[in-house]
Amino acid sequence: MRAYGPWAVFGLFWGAWGASIPAVRDQAGVTDGQLGVALLFIGLGALPAMAYTGRVVDRWGTRVASLLIAALGVTGPLMVLGARGLVSLAAGLALLGAASGAADVAINALAAESERLSGRPVIARSHATFSASVVLGSILAGVLLAVGAPVVAPFLVVLAGSLVARAGRRSAPAPRREAAPRVNRLMVIGLVAALAFAVENAHQSWSAVFLHDVLAAGPGGSAAAPAVFAGIASITRFALGGLGGRHPGAVLVAGGAAAVAGTATVAAANSSALALTGLAVAAAGTAVLYPTLIGAGLSHVPDAARGRATSRVATTAYLGFLAGPVYVGFVASHGGLRGAFLAVAALAALFAVVAAPVVKVTGAAHIPLKSPGHDRD
Repeated sequence: MRAYGPWAVFGLFWGAWGASIPAVRDQAGVTDGQLGVALLFIGLGALPAMAYTGRVVDRWGTRVASLLIAALGVTGPLMVLGARGLVSLAAGLALLGAASGAADVAINALAAESERLSGRPVIARSHATFSASVVLGSILAGVLLAVGAPVVAPFLVVLAGSLVARAGRRSAPAPRREAAPRVNRLMVIGLVAALAFAVENAHQSWSAVFLHDVLAAGPGGSAAAPAVFAGIASITRFALGGLGGRHPGAVLVAGGAAAVAGTATVAAANSSALALTGLAVAAAGTAVLYPTLIGAGLSHVPDAARGRATSRVATTAYLGFLAGPVYVGFVASHGGLRGAFLAVAALAALFAVVAAPVVKVTGAAHIPLKSPGHDRD
């Protein structure tokens, strides 16, 4: 269980943040345009932190995951309490991004280490825990804000959880002769993972807007879209997590194909019910992509270099997470949201074509699974 606690807190944090954005915007006194500028600082803070955290993990071991999750928990209330204008909001979000990026690398390295030690699909289950916790965090924040609690309240709850999360083990210093796998191999895996993240975050960021603007769904119907996506992603990762280790190529192709079909269904939908059905199919497809890729990509990485390898893959993949929503916005400004979702389907199709060959060519192989009695994660 030590691998899952930090992931649960990570999901609670981002669920609470997503539901609290309007309240944070109002407290900071910024316009929607200024909020958009401020949100860019999350990525500006995250990328350098992700790039360097791997060395910290290799030096001190995956036990730093607990410390970095606690740092993220502390950052949330500080960001909210300090948000009193554009400058302070942007600075707080840059700090939040740095804490989140560092925690992201550490908990992925932790999941990969636990998967190797236990032979169980810990990476997929960790991401499933994250998705489920995003839903819970969103509900938590929504309830607290609805009853008139201060904006900082849900982040204080997350802070309490972050301080009790314990994970990881101490590692001996990496031997000087023990280098991380070739950068080119990791970069290629990261670029393919970026495609997966672009598709996933495009849905998370724009599905509610699609239902509201294109299908005239009410607030309840449009708000259901990201919740459906996260919920189905969590269920899929729990149910099918073991397949990625046994048959990574097949899982990546099938997941990509499902993402194509689901996204195309959303683009063509003439009712909220059909759009939500397509969204559920797309969620099931995209849910298996990143966990399978990072599991296969790190399966042969020595423990002493796991942090640096995770950092390289995760940092490159995060570029897709940032680019996906921007890509949708750019295409939508020229061809409408239906055209934008077809463009997302094209990204998913590209992923389905290149992912399996990349896994094979880069030498990522299957991870043998042990019996349930050997589950020590």
